[in-house]
Amino acid sequence: METLPPYPNGWYAVGFSDELPRRRVISRRFMGAEIVLYRTASGVARAVDAHCPHLGAHLGVGGRVDGEVLVCPFHGFAYGDGGTCVRTGYGTKPPAAARLREHELRETNGILLVHHDSAGCPPGWVVPELDSRGWTQVQRRTFELRDHPQETTENSVDIGHFAFVHDYRDATLAHEAEVDGPHLKVGVAARRRLPYIGRVLRDRRMSFQFDIDIWGLGYSLVHVHVPALRLDARLWVLATPIDERSLTLRMAASVRKKRPGIAYGLLGWFMLSSLAHDAQQDFPIWENKRYVDKPALAAGDGPIGLYRRWAKQFYG
Repeated sequence: METLPPYPNGWYAVGFSDELPRRRVISRRFMGAEIVLYRTASGVARAVDAHCPHLGAHLGVGGRVDGEVLVCPFHGFAYGDGGTCVRTGYGTKPPAAARLREHELRETNGILLVHHDSAGCPPGWVVPELDSRGWTQVQRRTFELRDHPQETTENSVDIGHFAFVHDYRDATLAHEAEVDGPHLKVGVAARRRLPYIGRVLRDRRMSFQFDIDIWGLGYSLVHVHVPALRLDARLWVLATPIDERSLTLRMAASVRKKRPGIAYGLLGWFMLSSLAHDAQQDFPIWENKRYVDKPALAAGDGPIGLYRRWAKQFYG
C-alpha cells in the first residue's frame, strides 16, 4: 500500500481522567468525527457520538449530565447506559430509533482510552493496568500535528535515528523485539547528554535503558532507567487520529519515589520536558516525510521490518 489507512483499529487516548470530573461534558475529535465524553454523578465515564439522534443537536455544546444520563440541550432527550433514550423532554414515550451510539471506553492509569474498530467489532484485548503506588502524579503535554500513528509509534523501534535526531550514542538493542498479539516489546540501551540539567551533567553522557511496551498503534509505554541518577520513570506516548491527515499526540511522565525529601515532582517535570523535547525534534520530519511501503532497510535500522509486519493486524 502506498499510503496507510487513516484509522487503524485499537485503543486510543482521548484525554486524562482528571479532565473529566463528575457531571462534566467535553468534546473530542476522533477518527474523522466528533465524540462527547461525560462522567455521571456516580463516576461512570462514557463516550458517545456527538450528535443527538432526535434532531441533531451537538451534545457537547450545552448538553448536561443529570444523575446517570446525558441530556440534550435542544429538546431534553436523555440518554443512559448503552445510548438508550430513557425519556424525552415532554414526558412522552421515547422513540425506539432515538438511540445514541456509545463507544467502548476504559480508564487505565488515569488515561481515557476509547476503542475503534473499522468493522464495529468489540475489543479483543485491553491495555493492562499498572500499579501506581510509589509513583508520582502523571504530568502531561498535548500536541497536534500532521501524521499517522503507525509512523509516530515506529520511532520506538527505529534505532538508527536515535543518534542523528536525538544525539544518542552507542544505541543498541538491549533485548530483541518480541510480539504477542497486539503487544510488541523491545529494549534499547544508549548514552546521551542531558538537555535540562546544569553544565556539569549536561557535558556528561549518561547511560539510558529503555524498555518499551507498545499496545496497538495508539499506546506506547516506555520504562526508563538512568543508573547514574538512580532514576526510574514511565513515559507514555499516545497518538490518536483526529482526521485522515492529523493526530493528537499526548505525552505523559511519572517517576518512582524512592526516598523522602527529594523533589520527585521536579524530576517528573524534567522527564516530561525531555520527552517533549525529543518528540519536537521529530515533528518536522514526521510532518514532511512520506510513507515508504517497501523501505530499503539496512543493518542498524532496528526491527522496523518486524514492526511493520506486526502493525498490519490493526487494519480491518
